[in-house]
Amino acid sequence: MCAPQHLEKSIRALGDIGDTARAVTTLRAAVHDVTDKRARQVLRDIAATGLIVKADPDRAIYRTTKQ
Repeated sequence: MCAPQHLEKSIRALGDIGDTARAVTTLRAAVHDVTDKRARQVLRDIAATGLIVKADPDRAIYRTTKQ
């Protein structure tokens, strides 16, 4: 399973993702060696699917959408 799929699965199971640090922790727990930069890209990729939306225009903080 690739990084976006692991993170998306976690978001669906746990709800709001929060921020880059939580994304990094989640991805590392799933055995992905990621940097903050990569985690932010994964969050943007997932946001493009509509599962999460950016909650702060200046920081990488996301929340889940109502589905």
